Amino acid sequence: MGDFLELIALIWFLVCWLGYTYYSRRRAADRPCLSNTLDMYREDWMRVMLRRENRIADASVVGNLERNGAFFASSCLLILAGIITALGYTQEVMEVFGTLPFGTLPSREIWELRMVVLLVVFIYAFFKFTWSMRMYNFVAVMIGSAPPPDDTRTSPAAREAFARSAGNVCNLAGDAFNLGLRSYYYALAVVGGFIHPIVFVAASTLVVIVLYRREFCSDALGALRSGKVFEDPAPGKPESPGKSSN
Repeated sequence: MGDFLELIALIWFLVCWLGYTYYSRRRAADRPCLSNTLDMYREDWMRVMLRRENRIADASVVGNLERNGAFFASSCLLILAGIITALGYTQEVMEVFGTLPFGTLPSREIWELRMVVLLVVFIYAFFKFTWSMRMYNFVAVMIGSAPPPDDTRTSPAAREAFARSAGNVCNLAGDAFNLGLRSYYYALAVVGGFIHPIVFVAASTLVVIVLYRREFCSDALGALRSGKVFEDPAPGKPESPGKSSN
């Protein structure tokens, strides 16, 4: 019965993780959320950047965003090293855990499965953070190659295409960072599984609720949506679903 409960908890965790990722992407297509709102800000940022002579501030912002990814990627490596070390001392760790009042000690195989799940979560996060870093590096290169505001050889249509392209790369970087950050939330749910499978199920559900409220119902979203009047879409370019300004 215990092993069956562990399996159900793991399946529910995967449903929460993969299901919410799919749901949030689909939902963002027809409803304002943090993701599509920040997409508009980033694209508008690239348009404003093209009108500036001095772009040191823009390069500095991109550098700060890249360093955020580097911090979390480094943290993932440290956590992965700790998990791998703990896997090498499974028996000792289980004995220590067995002395705690709130934990139920499973079989060695179940314990190692929990550790492997935690390992996979942080490996996924590491790849997302490093990919985000690389794409912010691409954005920095694009800013360096952006045409100056007084360049008469670059047409308005070419400037708009450049702004959309640079904004899209920046959006992809932000999305990758967001997915990596979500992994930390899901890792906390996995930690709940070390207490009891029911706690694992409850923690996985709670993580989805917290992520949904912050993405679609938070005060930060309201402030972002009301804090800026976005430029109208370029002539001939239909506005993306879910990205209309309030």
